[in-house]
Amino acid sequence: MGSQLDALYEIAVSAGQAIMARYHGQVQIAEKADHSPVTEADLAANAIILEGLAALTPDIPVLSEESEHSTWEARQSWERFWLVDPLDGTKEFLRKKVNSPLTSL
Repeated sequence: MGSQLDALYEIAVSAGQAIMARYHGQVQIAEKADHSPVTEADLAANAIILEGLAALTPDIPVLSEESEHSTWEARQSWERFWLVDPLDGTKEFLRKKVNSPLTSL
């Protein structure tokens, strides 16, 4: 279990580094279907997390705020899954009100 926790820690740190690499510059922003913002920082962190989780636990599905969601019909059979928010607080991130990013795995 320790090595898996270490791997999760490394995934989260890598995602946080990708976010902070974009913090002081101009960030590309798009709008999601619910009209909330999504930035290139969200998407970069999401890609790192998805790749890391797929390598670490290929048998566990991932439900991420920044990825296309599976239907309820598909999800209801999941016994366990990863719930991911790559950048919790995107609006605050855009206002530069974040001292350190929160990546939720």
